[in-house]
Amino acid sequence: MQKIFLVRVSLCYTLLRNLIFFDKYNYKGIIFNVFLIKNIMKIKCSKKVLARALNIASKAVSPNNTLPVLNNILIKAEGKKVFFSATNLEIAINTIIEADVLNEGSITIPSKILTSYIGLLKEGDIELKSELGMSLSIKSTHSETKIKGIAPDEFPMIPKVEDAISFKIPSKNFKEAVEQVAFAASSNTARPVLTGVLFRVKKDELTMVATDSYRLSEKKLKLKEMARDDVECLVPARTTQELGRILDGSEDIEVEVGKNQILFRSGNTVLTSRLIEGNFPEYEKILPKETKTKCHTSVEDLVLAVKKVSLFVMETNNNIKMTVTNDGKMLVSTEETQVGEGRADVDVKVEGENNKVALNAQYLLDVLSSIGEDEVFVELVDKINPILLKPLKKTDYRHIIMPLKL
Repeated sequence: MQKIFLVRVSLCYTLLRNLIFFDKYNYKGIIFNVFLIKNIMKIKCSKKVLARALNIASKAVSPNNTLPVLNNILIKAEGKKVFFSATNLEIAINTIIEADVLNEGSITIPSKILTSYIGLLKEGDIELKSELGMSLSIKSTHSETKIKGIAPDEFPMIPKVEDAISFKIPSKNFKEAVEQVAFAASSNTARPVLTGVLFRVKKDELTMVATDSYRLSEKKLKLKEMARDDVECLVPARTTQELGRILDGSEDIEVEVGKNQILFRSGNTVLTSRLIEGNFPEYEKILPKETKTKCHTSVEDLVLAVKKVSLFVMETNNNIKMTVTNDGKMLVSTEETQVGEGRADVDVKVEGENNKVALNAQYLLDVLSSIGEDEVFVELVDKINPILLKPLKKTDYRHIIMPLKL
């Protein structure tokens, strides 16, 4: 009985203290302060679990947000779980951890400073407590700090994906597909459809394609089960890249495609993204229909040769020459520039006629770093048609690069 009385006295004192700042007829001020007292969040969790959740959610925060609350992570304690949410209004990430929730509540805290601070703490339990005035108290074994936040009711609502068509993808395979495809998307927003990755689902297969009109990547993935309907949508390349960074490869990904939104769920993490409107180019038309020269070689040897020659191509917009001869050699070279010239040859196994093509050196290095195997197939038609690269053993991935003028 005595404890209950003391609590009520403390509550009354807090209310009276807050009334100093309000007109005696301002009942809204009283109600607001009662709400804050009830809504004080208090949780305990391990530093490792907290740091991972913050790192995941913070990937949805853009550095140049004009709305202050979009720089924040929403932390909400409810039941025995803590929810972490962030959004830049294009993508939203929500992840959940289990924690010792001493009092339910919510607050938004600047993502950058909170994530950085937690990363500097030693392993062990951490106590988070929201306080009146919208600040978060953080207590650990050797330190204590307060970070100012923003009221949770200012955080935007994350839209739901409605009337969705769903399918499942093995996480490990999807992560590899992102690495092999997303880099080929354009970063120029003048043509929005080229900044996305095409998702095309037919039966039990997902095809992912990206292009910036100078190069193109295509990857095919087997789904866990047959999709209910065929699906085609354009997902922002950044969405796929952020998702690839979050995934640990341990759980399948559930995908839900709605009219304007797409949702990816893996374990306790959900990423929601807008879709890009527009029609993706009919890329099949530009894929080489014939091959005059086929060769395969070591990825490592070809990368080394291109890097050597690339030292001299700054003046020529990364233009290098690739010459294949049926004596088992591929010559990678550049024209003479003010800093010099480069030539390097690679041993190859060749079928067909001698051939020569000019390429962007960086484009070639990009695909070679993502090919996923030790050896690569290179197929050429002539100096005006795109070059095709694909893994030696797998048939589910191919990449083309448009040639430069010889």
